[in-house]
Parts: sequence; C-alpha cells; structure tokens
Amino acid sequence: MNESLLLLLSAILVNNFVLAQFLGICPFLGVSSRIKTALGMGGAVFFVMILATSATHLIYHYALVPYDLMYLRTIAFILIIASLVQVVEIVLHKVSKPLYDALGVFLPLITTNCAILGLTILAIDNEYSLVKSIVYAIGAGVGFTLALLLMAGMRERLVMADIPRCLKGTPIALIIAGLLAVAFLGFAGLG
Repeated sequence: MNESLLLLLSAILVNNFVLAQFLGICPFLGVSSRIKTALGMGGAVFFVMILATSATHLIYHYALVPYDLMYLRTIAFILIIASLVQVVEIVLHKVSKPLYDALGVFLPLITTNCAILGLTILAIDNEYSLVKSIVYAIGAGVGFTLALLLMAGMRERLVMADIPRCLKGTPIALIIAGLLAVAFLGFAGLG
C-alpha cells in the first residue's frame, strides 16, 4: 500500500507529466486560458489515461507478448488511445454539449496527446502490474489536471495585469510554465 501511495504522489507532484517530464504541453498551453475549460480537458484526459493504461496493459500482456509482437507496441497503443478518445468524444457530445463545444479542436488532440502515450509506455517499461499501472494513471491524470488548473488560474488573473506588450500571450504563458516547473522541483525530495 505504501508503494502505491508513493507511486501516486510521485506521478502527481515529483514526476508530473507536464511540469517535470514535459509531456502534454500542447493542451497545457492551448486549453489553459480558462479554469472551466482546463477542468474539462483535465477530466477528459484523466478518464482516457485510466482507460488507455488499463487497455494497453491487457493488450500488451495478453496479445502482444504471447505472440512475440512487442515491436507493434507503439502502433497498437496509438490505435487503442485513438479509439478511446473517439468514445469519450461521443459521450461528451451527448452528455455535456457546452463542454464539448468549449474544448473544440483540443478534444481530438487528446488522441495525439503524448502524455497519454507516454504514460502507457512508461507503465509497461517500468513493469507495473495492472493495479500499479492504474494507480500510476490516476496520479498522472491528477497531476495533469493540477498543472492545467494552476496554469489556467494564473492566466485568468493575468488578463487584468499590466504586462508589457512583447510578453502578452504565449511568451508570458511560457514564463509561467517555467516558473511552475521550477516550483514543482521542490517536491523532488519526496520521490
């Protein structure tokens, strides 16, 4: 149990996929202008991370390994993630049309979100069991959502700030991302 808790906290804080491993930067910068949108994207990525990690773990161990097809891992994982994102997109369209509209082009981008593919590959490479893989996915999803929400909160406050014209938009977003990454380095002693 302590090992699972350590893995969970590590994925959230120490090895945060966005701020420490620099995976998932596109949605991090693209969807983090409003807290509501960031929360929606974080929830969708969280859900897909858990589903994708579970599915890829099972496919890898029960379809690829027995038939010595491990070299197909990346393409199989991409196909699984793309299929799961399509399901999430359909469900979101039916359940929450405003969130679906707010996420816009970024929802299909979950398919190519390297944080999800990176998570599935790291779970296999680290030889985690199915339960540990799911714990790792939960931590990664929470960490991803936390990073998005922190960034969105700061960007919402910056709308009213007096920022030099040359730093408005992407430059200040990158500066904030760098400062957040440095702040998260403070958790390195926990892992």
